[in-house]
Amino acid sequence: MGTVPSATGPGFYGPDFGLLERRDPEIAQVLIGELDRLRDGIQLIASENFTSPAVMAALGSTLTNKYAEGYPGRRYYGGCEVVDRAERLAVERARRLFGAEHANVQPHSGAAANLAAYAALLQPGDTMLAMALPHGGHLTHGSRMNFSGRWFDVVPYGVRRDDERIDLDEVRDLALRRRPKLIVCGATAYPRLIDYAVFRGIADEVGAWLMADVSHPAGLMAGGAIPSAVPYADVVTFATHKTLRGPRGGAILCTGELAAKIDRAVFPFVQGGPSMHVVAAKAVAFAEAARPEFAGYARRVVDNARALTEALDVEGMRPVSGGTDTHLALIDLRGVGVSGAEAERRCAAAGITLNRNVVPYDPEPPALTSGIRVGTPCVTTQGMGTRELKEVGSLVARAVRDPDGAGEVRERVSALLAIHRPYLSEY
Repeated sequence: MGTVPSATGPGFYGPDFGLLERRDPEIAQVLIGELDRLRDGIQLIASENFTSPAVMAALGSTLTNKYAEGYPGRRYYGGCEVVDRAERLAVERARRLFGAEHANVQPHSGAAANLAAYAALLQPGDTMLAMALPHGGHLTHGSRMNFSGRWFDVVPYGVRRDDERIDLDEVRDLALRRRPKLIVCGATAYPRLIDYAVFRGIADEVGAWLMADVSHPAGLMAGGAIPSAVPYADVVTFATHKTLRGPRGGAILCTGELAAKIDRAVFPFVQGGPSMHVVAAKAVAFAEAARPEFAGYARRVVDNARALTEALDVEGMRPVSGGTDTHLALIDLRGVGVSGAEAERRCAAAGITLNRNVVPYDPEPPALTSGIRVGTPCVTTQGMGTRELKEVGSLVARAVRDPDGAGEVRERVSALLAIHRPYLSEY
């Protein structure tokens, strides 16, 4: 594998970055500025990753020009015989990668995938059971600010106060009492494994569909680092750009029984034409995730998350639930007397990007929060290991505690990135 071209050379941003510089120097500078930002800081956003140059090559291809409403062999526009091959490859690769009976690769995002899944399984006003947003759930799992909370009767479940794990007894009790048509499991800020087998049993007991939103851990499942939801859930939705390391987009896996319903819900109910360049990039990512080296990557992501979490714990920053089983950790900062919003600002000044996040039973509002969320997909893609992540934990702690020491922290961040800079070579 060769070297990735420099930021200003041809190939990195497309076939002729020089043309963009001449035609639109302002946007060219934005692209260069974003690469500089990535190379100048440590990225600990749990929902982000670095795609491979091959994925970016597909995104910057002529497939972006083709309108292709419908599905392969059943399009509403002519001239789709080439892009049909890309979608068939993406579908088959997704099915093989996850062991699913059916895959739809057209959703534009994880949220769009969830919308389509709900449309396939529910009618407005139906009852669904899902994890509460303040306890780690997602906006599309029933937030009143989102379509899911406005269109459906959403019954939230949460985590216990004592160990901050999902209260499966509460889930079962709520299901028996409210008889939901759909049970949703999955989260955006829950660091522990989800017992899909237990959720399957509860769904069967009340005659509900089971949907797993694995937008965050999909790559870990694909790499075999954690158990998969596919054998248990009727429908599995996910984003392709997080631990899976693909382009920004979404996908849906389901049983053969639901294939036609899911496909009709994606098109024509929720979306029009798919973005065929993104579909092709998803195909590339699925193929990359099927390689043996990706399994090693997925295991290292989890190992690194544990090392980072343990380092923060040593520094007096309490991990919610006592640790992590996945790629992310939720850190309660009340013990150090700094809000999540302030910690986010202080870390940014020191060259570390992360996000504020509510913790379960948080007394602070979402704009302030008592915690932060950290993740290891990006730093693992860059080649960092547990030794580096322990140091990163120490740097985060120092940045949060001592804003006057931001310059010294940034110097150490720069030293780490001199060895582990993104997009210096292919992986």
